[in-house]
Parts: sequence; C-alpha cells; structure tokens
Amino acid sequence: MRVILLPRTLFIVLSVACLLAVWLSLALGPVSLPLMDTLRACLRLMGLPVAGDHLQQAELILGQIRVPRTLLGLAVGAVLALSGVAMQGLFRNPLADPGLVGVSSGAALGAAVAIVAGASLGGIPEALAPYLLSIFAFAGGLLVTGIVYRLGRRDGQTSVGIMLLAGVAMTALAGSIIGLFTYLADDAALRTLTFWNLGTLNGASYARLWPLLLVCVLVILWLPRRAKALNALLLGESEARHLGIEVERLKRELILCIALGVGAAVAAAGLIGFVGLIVPHLVRLIAGPDHRVVLPASALAGASLLLFADVFARLVLAPAELPIGIVTVFIGAPFFLFLLVRGRT
Repeated sequence: MRVILLPRTLFIVLSVACLLAVWLSLALGPVSLPLMDTLRACLRLMGLPVAGDHLQQAELILGQIRVPRTLLGLAVGAVLALSGVAMQGLFRNPLADPGLVGVSSGAALGAAVAIVAGASLGGIPEALAPYLLSIFAFAGGLLVTGIVYRLGRRDGQTSVGIMLLAGVAMTALAGSIIGLFTYLADDAALRTLTFWNLGTLNGASYARLWPLLLVCVLVILWLPRRAKALNALLLGESEARHLGIEVERLKRELILCIALGVGAAVAAAGLIGFVGLIVPHLVRLIAGPDHRVVLPASALAGASLLLFADVFARLVLAPAELPIGIVTVFIGAPFFLFLLVRGRT
C-alpha cells in the first residue's frame, strides 16, 4: 500500500533525520565523542562563548576532520539525489540513474588517467594530488557527457533514446579503458584507483570541498526553478510544448546540470552508486510525482542517506573503514530488486 505524506510533514521528518545524521557523523568514528561534547565543541568552533576547557581534542577532531567530511557528505548526497531527479524527469522513467549519460564512467576514466599517468611520471606531488585528481575526474565526466549529448542530437532535436544508447556505449568504452589502466598500474596506483572507484569521504578537506559546495549551491538554486517544467515534461514532449515549455532548452539545461553535479560529486568522493536512483524514487513513492516537493525532499533525503551510510562505514570495521560505495550498493541493490519484483506483481 502506498503512503502519501503531506509536504509539510515530509519536510519535518527529513529535516529531523538530516540533523540527526549530521550529529552522528560529527560524533561517531574511530574516536567517538560524547554527543553533548560534540555539540559544545561545534558551538565553540563557531566562536560562541561556551564553557568547556576539556574540549580541545574534540575541537581539533571536529575542525580538521569531521566537519569537512560531514559537509562533503551532505553536498555529495544532495547533488547525487537532485541529479537523479533531473535524470528521471528527462527520461520520464523513475528507474533512470544519473550515470546513464556517461558522466560517472567519464569521471572514473579521468581519475584513472590522473592516477596511473601520475604514477608513471614519478607520482603526483602530494600538495597537488587532490586538485589534479578532482580536475581530471570532473573534466572526464564533462567530456563523455558532451560526446553523448552530441551523438543524441538529430536535426536540431535531442533524442533521449539515442542518448541512452550512446551513454551505454560510452560507459562500456570508458570501462574497457579503465580496465587497461588497471592492468598497467603499479601496486600503489592500483590501490589508489581501487579505493577511489569504491567511493569514500575519507581525506575530506576544505580545499576539496569548496568547488563541490559551489556546484551544489548552483544545482540547488537552479533545479527547483524548473520544477513546473519537469512536471509538464512528465506528460510528454509534445504536451509540454503545447504548455509553453521550451523542451530542447530544458533538455540542454538538465544534461548540463547532471554533468556538473555528478561530475563534481564523483571528483570529490569517487564513485558512489544508487543514491541518485533510490532516493528520488523513494521520495516519489511517499510524496507523489510533483517536482516542487520531490526536488527539495530528495536533496534532504540524499544528504541524510549518505551521512548515515558513512557513519556505518566508519563503525562496522573500526578502526578500519569500509568504502562508502560498498554500503550504498548494499542498500541500493536489494531496493532496486524489490522495485523490479514489485513492478511485476
């Protein structure tokens, strides 16, 4: 039985879940902090006069490690979920994934080039490694998406069906090239490439965070303004045109938004699957198809899901850390199978 929540109730529930996820993300880890000490230390980091001379260690852990990691998780989860909503609206298919246009595979290919080529040239300088890896991954995602979009253009029109097929082909091609780089990589580069492909928020820093936050703000500000156009697109392209929607322009904007959002997220945190698939679909099951509700609700739900997954990844094998991509796939794959079985009944 499908349960529809009122938007106000849904946003209250998701906001509480997001605040809880942030609190746990800041407090828990290999060195766990008392929840109240975490709150006091955060207030002290914000410059508020809170008593607590014993909080120096907590302030150091939070300020240098957990605050940037939590902010990274919030931004990546929100951007992936919003990109999933845009992709599902573009294809008019609730099971569409942001990686269908090749942006994830392109970003992975760019990262593989940076890691393996850097190792063959004597290694990337440690100070430049986060920047170069992110730049190559972001550029690879945009390049592959641009090729897919160009292949989907016919007589001034954009065919989403051809784009889908081109995305599948480009994903396969990028995967084969990544396999070649994996074969050529030495042990150190292979380990780096493997962990990056599994996704992680480990090593988050403010330097890696600010480009993603900029993209995240742009996506969050722009996509809700196109909610009505996405609602019209659900009726079909010809119907949307009759309602005054510039469909071709909308397609270009959605593809650019997906490429920027997913490219930046993958560049910052590696490959993290299923967030852009399961979050929008779950929100749509609960709240209905109205994008004016689905878009902001998906941003909150995606951010919360990724933070909860990151907390689990930190604790389940502590003091070691499980790659977060494994956790999201472990959650997402059974949910996807459930949707398939449910659709057959």
